[in-house]
Amino acid sequence: MNPREGEPLPPLEIPVTRTLIVSGALASRDFQDVHHDAEAAREKGSPDIFMNILTTNGLVGRYVTGWAGPHAVLRKVAIRLGVPAYPGDTLALSGRVTAVTPPAPDAPGAESVTVEVAVRGAGRLGNHVTGTVTVTLRTAADQEGASGASPADRRGGSPADRKSASPADRKGASS
Repeated sequence: MNPREGEPLPPLEIPVTRTLIVSGALASRDFQDVHHDAEAAREKGSPDIFMNILTTNGLVGRYVTGWAGPHAVLRKVAIRLGVPAYPGDTLALSGRVTAVTPPAPDAPGAESVTVEVAVRGAGRLGNHVTGTVTVTLRTAADQEGASGASPADRRGGSPADRKSASPADRKGASS
């Protein structure tokens, strides 16, 4: 991957469901009732439950790393929330590369370029999130060279090796 300043990221649309909102809040240990109790949210002036900032932050990170690839490392996610995201909305994520910085001369061998991406997530009410994500890109060859072992070696073999026997086969093989 050779990102260029001004390059757009492919768009990503994420359906905002009650399950996404509630599970995201629970996973991030955000037990505020406005993220899981529609009646409590209405009592506090919201028409329904709404997505919390930590779920939004995770979705923004997922968006950028989905574009950057499996060897990318998030360095910074700086977001600002706008309008709420409610059940039934679709979060339309878009982004654009705003800066590409080559590695410093003294950077570890596995480091490639650092990329800054401006991100926007819009829903039916307007911008739900805007911000900037900084990510360092690494290549698969960089990953292998950094540890002296291939990714398959570090995982204990290739996926095909791990899938070659069913649990029953493995159980029978050990008896």
